[in-house]
Formats: sequence, C-alpha cells, structure tokens
Amino acid sequence: MGLAREQLRYGIDTLAAIEPGMKRALDACGYPEPRIRATGYATLLRTIVGQQVSVAAAASVWAKLEALLGETIPPEELLAAEFDALRACGLSRQKQGYARSLCELVVAGSLDLDNLPADDEAAIAELVRIKGIGRWSAEIYLLFAEGRPDIWPAGDLAVQVGVGKILGLAQRPSEKQTRELAQAWRPHRGAAAIFTWHCYNNAAL
Repeated sequence: MGLAREQLRYGIDTLAAIEPGMKRALDACGYPEPRIRATGYATLLRTIVGQQVSVAAAASVWAKLEALLGETIPPEELLAAEFDALRACGLSRQKQGYARSLCELVVAGSLDLDNLPADDEAAIAELVRIKGIGRWSAEIYLLFAEGRPDIWPAGDLAVQVGVGKILGLAQRPSEKQTRELAQAWRPHRGAAAIFTWHCYNNAAL
C-alpha cells in the first residue's frame, strides 16, 4: 500500500545526507505527503479509465461503471457487458479494449496481482502485457500501490523538472540523464521520485 510516511521520510533523509541539493530542497519545501493507492485490479482499471481525461470526468465514468456492474466492478462482469452499455458509461472503443485486456488476464489467472515478481523490471514486464498500461503506468502502480522503494520513473516530465530544480541544473535533464543522475540514490529512488513531484511546482524552491 505505497511507501508509508516513515519509509518516505527515512528515504528522503538518507538522500539529503549524501546529496546537498536534496538537503537544500528539503529545507525549503519540507516533506511530501505519502502517495498511496490500493493494490489490485481496480487500481489498474482506474488508471485506464483516467487516461487523457480530467479527474472529474474519470470519476464520472467510474461512478457509472459502478452503477452498471457493481461497486467492485468484477472483471467477469465487465467482460460480459455489452459494448454500448460500456460506451454509455464513457468508455471509448479503445479504452474498452484496454479494460478487456486487463480483465481477460486477471480472469485467466495469467496476471496475478497478488504475486508479481519481486524483481522490479520483471514486475514492470508483467504489467505492460496489459494493453494501455505502459512503463510509466506500471512504475506508478509499483510505487504507489506496492510501495516498492527503488522505483524510478525517469520518463516522467515532472520528475525530470524536479531533478533539475533540486540539483540546480541549467536545463531539464533528458530521461537518460535523469536515470544516470539517480544511480547514486539507490535504493531510495522511490522516495526521491515522490520528493521530485513535491518540488516540481513548489514556489519555495
């Protein structure tokens, strides 16, 4: 269930002790709040529902799905639902394809979200088998839901901007540079990622 407050602060404190820019940013911005989501199928389905729409629109679609299929939106029920019924809830043809991909893997037992591989890259590889779930979505799930401490979504624009601000760089680092710059932050890159989002638009920095 995500990095707990104590884990998050421990990771940031450890990094602040070895990285002057992190210490300066921590003094200016303080600690971020934990980012925690539930583990399991529903969180991944919410990710698909929320792609490329506002938070309010995603909430509206989710509420309609709950009304149609039940509060837990069982994967078997979604697979059995008619195309037009799901479209009336706000799911486009593309998103229905993504949702069905997730549900099919879960129902078949070929994606066991309670027993993803312990190796982070292997777990990401499992999750991206779902249509519509790319590397970033997989990383966010592993960090926010499973609380894996060393997940580093270097392709995230806000992470790149945050790293640039924390380290005082003249320009935003590329994904490759962002990955390289954080090598010294292992095994606390998950805490570092949450801290970079905290610093991204922080006026104090």
